[in-house]
Amino acid sequence: MTSPFRFGFLALTWLVTSSDMFAEPRSARPEHTNRLAQEKSPYLLQHAHNPVDWYPWGEDAFEKARRENKPIFLSVGYSTCHWCHVMAHESFEDEEIAALMNREFVNIKVDREERPDVDRVYMTFVQATTGGGGWPMSVWLTPDLKPFVGGTYFPTEDRYGQPAFRTVLERIATAWKENHDKIVEQGGKIVEALRESQSATTAEGKIDAAILDVAYRQLERSYDSKEGGFGNAPKFPRPVAFNFLTRFYARDTNGESGKHALEMTLFTLRKMAAGGMHDHIGGGFHRYSVDRYWHVPHFEKMLYDQAQLATAYLDAFQITRDWQYESVARDILDYVARDMASKEGGFFSAEDADSSVVAGIGDPGHAKTAEGAFYVWTEKEIDSALGNAADIFAFHYGVQPHGNAPEGSDPQDEFRGKNILIERHTIAETAQHFKKTGEEVTNSLAQSRAKLFSIRAKRPRPHLDDKIIAAWNGLMISAYARAARILDEPRYLEIATRAAKFLRTNLFEEKSKLLHRNYRGGRSPIEGFADDYAFVIQGLLDLYEASFDVEWLKFAVELQGTQDRFFFDEKNGGYFSTSGKDESVFLRMKDDNDSAEPAASSVAALNLLRLAQFRDDKQIAERARKTIDAFATTLSHFPSAMPQMLVALDYSLSKPRQIVIAGRKDAPETKTLLGKVNMHFLPKTILCLVDGAEGQKYLGEQNEAIRAMSSIDGKPAAYVCENFTCKAPVTDPRQLAELLKL
Repeated sequence: MTSPFRFGFLALTWLVTSSDMFAEPRSARPEHTNRLAQEKSPYLLQHAHNPVDWYPWGEDAFEKARRENKPIFLSVGYSTCHWCHVMAHESFEDEEIAALMNREFVNIKVDREERPDVDRVYMTFVQATTGGGGWPMSVWLTPDLKPFVGGTYFPTEDRYGQPAFRTVLERIATAWKENHDKIVEQGGKIVEALRESQSATTAEGKIDAAILDVAYRQLERSYDSKEGGFGNAPKFPRPVAFNFLTRFYARDTNGESGKHALEMTLFTLRKMAAGGMHDHIGGGFHRYSVDRYWHVPHFEKMLYDQAQLATAYLDAFQITRDWQYESVARDILDYVARDMASKEGGFFSAEDADSSVVAGIGDPGHAKTAEGAFYVWTEKEIDSALGNAADIFAFHYGVQPHGNAPEGSDPQDEFRGKNILIERHTIAETAQHFKKTGEEVTNSLAQSRAKLFSIRAKRPRPHLDDKIIAAWNGLMISAYARAARILDEPRYLEIATRAAKFLRTNLFEEKSKLLHRNYRGGRSPIEGFADDYAFVIQGLLDLYEASFDVEWLKFAVELQGTQDRFFFDEKNGGYFSTSGKDESVFLRMKDDNDSAEPAASSVAALNLLRLAQFRDDKQIAERARKTIDAFATTLSHFPSAMPQMLVALDYSLSKPRQIVIAGRKDAPETKTLLGKVNMHFLPKTILCLVDGAEGQKYLGEQNEAIRAMSSIDGKPAAYVCENFTCKAPVTDPRQLAELLKL
């Protein structure tokens, strides 16, 4: 965005660069209680005892601002965001700053994970006016919710050329009183410019396979061939890029570009798994690496990362059959099942980066909480816990007497003297160094990890954000369902099924067919957004292909109907992120970037293509194509910004392929045929099972070919088809394997 946002004396050039993560709540004075105490969001509850007179987003706050003609201070964050906690402790728990805020502003707190719609609109404004963004996000609004000043974290005193938060508050309060009419006028212009930026018509352009090559080359240019990943520090995993690259490989497995696309993915996955971003003791991955080596992480753990990374490692295993990728996928899935699953079946949102410091980790006089305190170790702790096995463990995981954090990686020296476990050496190197067999070393390391896990479990745990978000649960259902297929692991299918049942029971409203955003001690009144529908539908399609319970396919079709009704742009294609029902959110946007989470339209496009095959419905396929075409501008100019949309594009350009297994689900011969299918990486294929029962009846409603399929001479049979024009069915698994290679 350009000139409409460069607005005179109020244009802030003092944005402080902030992390997008969060920590454990500090206790404020208990005598204060504000309206947030009535909320369910862990983030809002963390601020319920601030001296700031916080309001949740809603008409009560808006009406007060209008009545008193006060600007609104909007603070947006989430409960595991490190810098949100820093600002809360420094400013929102300070009595004098709170008094200034209460006197001059109406103060609103928003959990961005509950209200991504509010976050998205005002983050667009902050990024347009400052050139950056992050959380906590700080925005000042007119009483009719039009933004006029924005930033992120503000320190308590002037430093690094940035003004203190108190200074900012005083300047804005004065400007509001002295230049009120200009600010209101400028706020109106800003909103119009934002609306104009979102209403641009779809660009005319050819969206074809050439764009896939352009995207591959863009990713290749940013690839770090020495350490893996894309770009320099900080390094984020960005699983959507892996999704595209593995499918780019599958287009031409013998081509040089395809082979290199796969190698970039595999090398990065190996480097990430060996680094400190991977929790070698408890499993799962932290949010990102602050250095290029994947060594020092930001220690927060997000559910959406676990889901997408598990899927990436499963893809890698399916392509290579290399056990190390299977091991990491299981490591992630077992961590989530143990630490991030509710007893009812849903999955929690995140674990904090910060936790309380305990003896042996913190230095005297250290703050009560520290990032990574739960995860790091001194050499003395390792030696004491492991005894004779300590040498092997320390050699393999890079443990050093004075700590192993790379010099300059942490400006606050929080990790001085501490060790972040990394696989410094391979099993083979460790075995050679200690003149032992690989099996002996593997067993020794496993026993040592188990001991350290038990010791670590006694430390104060990081804060758990235990709200259950529909979208992220959809991603996690996908991961478990795909793992159940690829690893032939019934336990994972059971976990995925329980989560899907939880969503249907607790977040789906049968009468209205609406999905709700989240659950914590009850269903949130906030209706689901486009990503909630898209990610849950994807999870249900994957769950059908793992379980062949047609009820999940029916549920996916039902949700797709709701998503189309409330979010699809009939004129220009694609999905708005919001339904438009909430008039307080003045902008309906379409996400055009696949980042930490894929854009709703990217996932929806692929869902539609899969559903078009399951239902043999050309109208659904046309809607998918219209969704892809809606992002022609982004795909033409910078296609690597939307790698997940490119997955859908690739699918749409290929001949639709179906594999149908005819036979009883529990028959050994059927399982053998399914096992053969699941060994292969077939990203542009749907998998169905027909057994003469309800599932075949539903699939055959619009598909004559499926109605006619059956076992052959009493034996389960496999039909391999393109556009449901099928080759002769086979009953021999070896013949099926040959057909799958074609």
